[in-house]
Amino acid sequence: MSKVHILIFPYPAQGHILALLDLAHHLALRGLTITIIVTPKNVPILNPLLSSHPNTLQTLILPFPPHQNIPAGAENVRELGNTANYPFINALSKLQPLIIHWFTTHPNPPVALISDFFLGWTHQLATQLAIPSISFYGVSALLTTVLTRCWQNPCFVQSETGTIINFPQNPGTPWFKKEHLPTVFLRYRESDPDSEFVKDSFVSNALSWGCVFNTFRALEGSSLDHIRAELGHARVFAVGPLVSDRVESHTNKESEVLRWLDAFEEDGSVLYVCFGSQKMLKKEQMEALALGLERSETRFVWVVKTPSTKEQILEGYGLVPDGFVDRVSGRGLVVTGWAPQVAILSHRVVGGFVSHCGWNSVLEAMVSGVAILGWPMEADQFVNAKMLVEDKGMAVRVCEGGDYVPDPDELGGVVKAVMCGESHEKKRAKLMREEAVRAVSDGGESSIQVDELVKALLQLGVKQGQCKVPQHCGHDVSAAI
Repeated sequence: MSKVHILIFPYPAQGHILALLDLAHHLALRGLTITIIVTPKNVPILNPLLSSHPNTLQTLILPFPPHQNIPAGAENVRELGNTANYPFINALSKLQPLIIHWFTTHPNPPVALISDFFLGWTHQLATQLAIPSISFYGVSALLTTVLTRCWQNPCFVQSETGTIINFPQNPGTPWFKKEHLPTVFLRYRESDPDSEFVKDSFVSNALSWGCVFNTFRALEGSSLDHIRAELGHARVFAVGPLVSDRVESHTNKESEVLRWLDAFEEDGSVLYVCFGSQKMLKKEQMEALALGLERSETRFVWVVKTPSTKEQILEGYGLVPDGFVDRVSGRGLVVTGWAPQVAILSHRVVGGFVSHCGWNSVLEAMVSGVAILGWPMEADQFVNAKMLVEDKGMAVRVCEGGDYVPDPDELGGVVKAVMCGESHEKKRAKLMREEAVRAVSDGGESSIQVDELVKALLQLGVKQGQCKVPQHCGHDVSAAI
């Protein structure tokens, strides 16, 4: 009898797609057959995963639909930046007829659709296909509770005259500066067709049969419990951190960085500096950061994103100041373009991470036991930074805002304080590492949650007649649904 078949639909932004591919990896390891929806230019991102699971994982390659606000040829948000999310969400919804045709002509159609939460409109697609939809959240549960409140009454939140927005119904009654709310919400404009579609799409996530979070109970138990209570069912699976098995390409650049780190003896003495796949620092920010690193007297690896447009090059975006590399030779390494982040963070000599506080980076730092020096700029980053600094104590804020130019002396002082010896943030980071590793180890809560998710999916397969329940499951899988 056919294996249970699951359809997975990632959102084509680097911070989103990697986490959902990690989940696909775990599901494939447990014997599920998986098809991943992808557009042509995003296929290379899947190649490591496809080569790891040649018999259980395949792709449904569909053309990227045109949109008036997306340049021809662009298929990943990293090519255009955060402002592209609204057009991307709208454009991808135009794939529904192609997906329905593929589904109705497939000899073994999927029994469930797992989609990124930026693609909440897929709930309506799943309804047409008569299969359950499952929302995947590659973000914090805290962010999800905040976004839910925002989308429930967007006009009220945006019309508030004060600069502080309170969330009294959420766990811990958090508050945020209005401009620090998630960017995907702040871009909403009432009556604008693209905006209204995005709002309805996010609201649809609450109608999903279930949801999966890339987080863990020891980190966000209260937010997860709140989400379960709000949804009114227990199909809320916390399976993170989904970073321990991530496949990274082995390249000469990776070997060079790791060899450089191997030369140092003192554990936790090197700072890693990187701001994700989208954000490009301006010339003034690059100069201030370079001076700050120089004055910190700390060893560091700094990953510098390469400018992608003529305008960025002319305006000095991502430009390392003249003479900087020579002045820090021996204690500083500048890497342009891509770097093996997971391998770097997990290296024994790396103890700190200047980060934009994107959720994938946060979890990778946690798994590695590395303190975070946060510079949140957009998206979910302010919410994540607040949690890390105020609730978990494993981070400090070094800067705040996408246009902020730090004072080099202040920045250097903070770096030196965190990186010197066993700082409070380093100690807290090591404790969080113990919790994170415990969660994904055999018998850990997240590992059990992955098993529960698989059992629930298998039960859906039983209902569709795709499989028999494996005898080794141990208990009635219907309890999981």
